[in-house]
Amino acid sequence: MSVKTHLPVGHEAIRDKGLIRAHKYLILRRLSQTFFLSLFLLGPWFGIWWVKGNLSGSLTFEVLPLTDPFILLQGMVAGHWPEMTALIGALIVAAVYALIGGRMYCSWVCPINAVTDTAAWAHRRLDLPKGWQPKKNTRYFVMAMVLVVSALSGAVAWELVNPISMLHRGLIFGVGFAWTFVVAVFLFDLFVARRGWCSHICPVGAFYGLLGNRSLLRVSAEKRAACDDCMDCFAVCPEIHVITPALRGKDEDTPLILSPDCTNCGRCIDVCSVDVFHFTNRFDDTPAPGRVRARPKQTRKIGEAA
Repeated sequence: MSVKTHLPVGHEAIRDKGLIRAHKYLILRRLSQTFFLSLFLLGPWFGIWWVKGNLSGSLTFEVLPLTDPFILLQGMVAGHWPEMTALIGALIVAAVYALIGGRMYCSWVCPINAVTDTAAWAHRRLDLPKGWQPKKNTRYFVMAMVLVVSALSGAVAWELVNPISMLHRGLIFGVGFAWTFVVAVFLFDLFVARRGWCSHICPVGAFYGLLGNRSLLRVSAEKRAACDDCMDCFAVCPEIHVITPALRGKDEDTPLILSPDCTNCGRCIDVCSVDVFHFTNRFDDTPAPGRVRARPKQTRKIGEAA
């Protein structure tokens, strides 16, 4: 195993590509998350009701309905048949994420992602142990339990504790109990389980991962032969297991990251100083040459740096 370095994650990328390019997709994601959140806050804050509702369900310009399909599913198993506008809204959202990647919702839209990313950054800076790591299938168990509780209670169970909705309420109504859930997620990721919430617990991420299982947009490690084992991509990836098959694969193995767990966040592209990764589509059959080991740079252990 390679030795651990105390150089900041992405140090080589910043040096070789510049500060902006080394954070391009991170910046775009924050702008995207801020944009969507701002649309919902324009009404309560400024009386500009272009969009009514929140990420669970909304109506844009009194014309376009959008519904979270996971919320719709909970309502249906709870015994509440939705109106046609809600069904149409759910179909629109489901079709979009089925095409571009379900977990893009997690990294490009969900405002809690900024909270968990901050916790992950603080975790690295404080050099904390990774802590308890729930099993990979835990979030699917939580998703199933949410549906069971919804069916038994006759209510949309997840909305009672959903930190996404709580963050929205907290921003509208100010300091209150809703912020407790948001702070709890941050502390959980910081001290209990590194990347624990989004990667292991959240049922919304589990649902959208299933929704985008065959999505078109993918990340490819097409230039994996140039990899110098700096390990920065593993350090920043919220789902590090998705990288290995594409990056460490044999000549005949696809360089595409095909796992539905991939959030298409683009951070592996940002921090790679030798541009191994790029966005493409799932039908990209460009062969990736086998790895030719160059003299490695200082590297960091996966478990210690992430």
